[in-house]
Amino acid sequence: MTKFVYSFEEGNKDMKPLLGGKGANLAEMKKIGLPVPLGFTITTQACNAYYENNKNLGSEMESEIFNFLEDLEKKTGKTFGSIENPLLVSVRSGAVISMPGMMDTVLNLGLNDDTVKGLAELTNNERFAYDSYRRFIQMFGDVVLHIPKYEFDRVLDEIKRKINASSDTELTVDALKDMIKKYKNIIKRQAGINFPNEPKKQLLMSVRAVFDSWNNQRAIIYRNINDIPHDLGTAVNVQSMVFGNMGETSGTGVAFTRNPATGENKVFGEYLLNAQGEDVVAGIRTPQSIDQLKDFMSGKIYNQFMEIAAKLEMHYRDMQDIEFTFEKGNLYLLQTRTGKRTATAAIKVAVDLVAEGKITKEEALMRIDPMQINQLLHPVFDEDELNKANKLAKGLPASPGAASGKVYFSSEHSAQAASNGEKTILVRIETSPEDIEGMNMSQGILTARGGMTSHAAVVARGMGKCCVAGCGELKIDEERKILKVNDEIIKEGEYISLDGNTGNVYKGIIKTKAIELSGNFGKIMQWADEVRRLKIRTNADTPRDAKTAVDFGAEGIGLCRTEHMFFAEARIPIMRQMIVSDTKEDRIKALDRLFDFQKEDFVGIFRAMGERPVTIRLLDPPLHEFLPQNDDDIKVLADNMNIAFQKLKDKVLDLKEFNPMLGHRGCRLAITYPEIYQMQAKAVITAAIEVSKQDGLNIKPEIMIPLVGHAKELEILRKLVDDTAKQTLKENSCELQYYIGTMIEIPRAALTADEVARYADFFSFGTNDLTQMTFGFSRDDAGKFIDEYKNKEIFENDPFTTIDVKGVGSLVRTASKLGRLEKENLKLGICGEHGGDPKSIEFCEEVGLDYVSCSPYRVPIARLAAAQAVIKKNN
Repeated sequence: MTKFVYSFEEGNKDMKPLLGGKGANLAEMKKIGLPVPLGFTITTQACNAYYENNKNLGSEMESEIFNFLEDLEKKTGKTFGSIENPLLVSVRSGAVISMPGMMDTVLNLGLNDDTVKGLAELTNNERFAYDSYRRFIQMFGDVVLHIPKYEFDRVLDEIKRKINASSDTELTVDALKDMIKKYKNIIKRQAGINFPNEPKKQLLMSVRAVFDSWNNQRAIIYRNINDIPHDLGTAVNVQSMVFGNMGETSGTGVAFTRNPATGENKVFGEYLLNAQGEDVVAGIRTPQSIDQLKDFMSGKIYNQFMEIAAKLEMHYRDMQDIEFTFEKGNLYLLQTRTGKRTATAAIKVAVDLVAEGKITKEEALMRIDPMQINQLLHPVFDEDELNKANKLAKGLPASPGAASGKVYFSSEHSAQAASNGEKTILVRIETSPEDIEGMNMSQGILTARGGMTSHAAVVARGMGKCCVAGCGELKIDEERKILKVNDEIIKEGEYISLDGNTGNVYKGIIKTKAIELSGNFGKIMQWADEVRRLKIRTNADTPRDAKTAVDFGAEGIGLCRTEHMFFAEARIPIMRQMIVSDTKEDRIKALDRLFDFQKEDFVGIFRAMGERPVTIRLLDPPLHEFLPQNDDDIKVLADNMNIAFQKLKDKVLDLKEFNPMLGHRGCRLAITYPEIYQMQAKAVITAAIEVSKQDGLNIKPEIMIPLVGHAKELEILRKLVDDTAKQTLKENSCELQYYIGTMIEIPRAALTADEVARYADFFSFGTNDLTQMTFGFSRDDAGKFIDEYKNKEIFENDPFTTIDVKGVGSLVRTASKLGRLEKENLKLGICGEHGGDPKSIEFCEEVGLDYVSCSPYRVPIARLAAAQAVIKKNN
């Protein structure tokens, strides 16, 4: 029989797949002697069994849960449902991979109209007992019965106004009893049932609710955003309650062993007196800095916590995120986990831990999510512009960065606007897990409530989003969709700017500037370069992009797209003249006029790259893309070119294709119009000669012929390019090494790569088109259904983002093997969008490619991912 439940004493940190992160770490903390309230974990296997059993726990699982509950009663000396000495428990989720705030928690479970009286008598604290009871009813109603939280909040606010209480800690016993009565009426009205008084029924209903929360909308969105598998399931932790709301000698808090925003080696956290843990996370009250605990109870709690924090970081050898409660001066730990952090913090912590001798350089590299580096590569506010800006307010700098966008007061509206291309700032009184989609799609997040460890702050840091939290100066009216700051009123749709480094909020848009990368970032990149085998190139079509990529560490250009060069204002008329020409002679005249432009393009790129390799793809798109398509634009062009309107329109219609992706493009154009590739090849070689002579550099251009599907195509066009190159070198009395290769983007080319390789010095895998042709998907239209394919688990990842290893990857593997069987020294690279994706880079390392090529801003990501691929392969 499968064992579905483990006591904390039975587990350890290595059992995360079974016990979830929270359960495994609670067991580990218990094992090393830390003060953890007693409890047990219902496993992730139980969660999967629950779903397999049509969302039914089953009698065996229920029996096992109650057996462990009896064991917990013996260990604590308390009885579940007892009036004299009631055992109360918390029921918390615990996924294998941390998903902060995404799933559900119920506290104070076991209270009812009888046990609350027993708790009041036992603790001699009636207010505490009824405060715990009202919290339990609200959580149970929200989490288990799915009653909107605002229904309960409305009652709370009404009663606070009635007794003139500014904080929930000022609620009297009578007020709490009145609230409990009204909460129960909400449950009766909204759920159609009476609040369940039987504690065992409460427990089973809560366990089911936590299992159900694994597949709630926000959890699914979070897993999609963070690429977490949907089949892991969540564990449930049932733990005896300790109470932070038992008066002014009790409290609760959250702390990180290092600063999660900056990485500073100093404990960073917050706490609230006379509160329960959800109060800190939800941002209901603005908490105090953990440093202020030094003055509480002569520093007893502070000193004990600092000692434990140091012990946990040493034990796990990483920054920890710790939840704690103190009850009547006694400290308890409720959770530890690897702390979510910004990219800046991740890099500093990793470098510092190496310097402290706690981890190796290889471990440091594995601690950093390559995609998180994106946070470091984008602009910050220009200081001169910042000084001129209209500052509205100041909150807490919860997550660094700079963001400008239109204000939206709901997650749904913010996400919708962002999907339409708008830059948005999500503004909320406080965020909740339901806001996950709007938070993910916004440029930044602003809240009126909450601290540095509130939901908004933690989730924003994990996403790399700019966040200003706890901005108490703001008066947010979500219903009227306005925010007020002093005399200023900002309406929905108006622009504001957030500075996540200072907590400042500004009116309007503020210009940004590029950041400088050095220090710890440079050290991490250096370590990555020492480990990785793959070379990292960039996709760049201009000297500016090339320089940006070199600044980020690019070792060459893997894809220079020449078609982009023809759209410039001075060139497009000549290009169009070439296209509409009736004779080869007229086409050559137009191409001769384009030659100088092309040559200067390549001169600029070669100079920007120095002696680094540059792969130049000859013209790829169909010719109709360079021509206007509607009558008005055709008429303007006809007038400008002194051509009859109908003649030009006939030419446009003649070139138009039903399926351009499979049409007259790439090498097919050059088979029909060889003069186009002749001009381009001559421009490449002439530019290389010029830069080699003038700058004393040894330029070795790589000329790539696109869309080859048959070896004969490449044989013909290689001779064309080769003859042109040799003739150009002869005319310039010069010698120069150059290479001719092809882009493998058609399945037939991959399957016959041994034949193709006879005429190629290199293969570059164009995985964008290769994915399109392998699946029969159009990447321009696939967005309409890819999400549904992921939701139905047809795809684990979007195949246009992460390479489809089984299908497209098989073609890459086959082509690499066949190509090198024919030509041992054949150079292999990848230049599609997958070249900047860490999972795809891991595949490229496994296959043995020579390089990956990606956009300039993804070069550092690729450098780190390539190092991690080597480390994974060697372990």
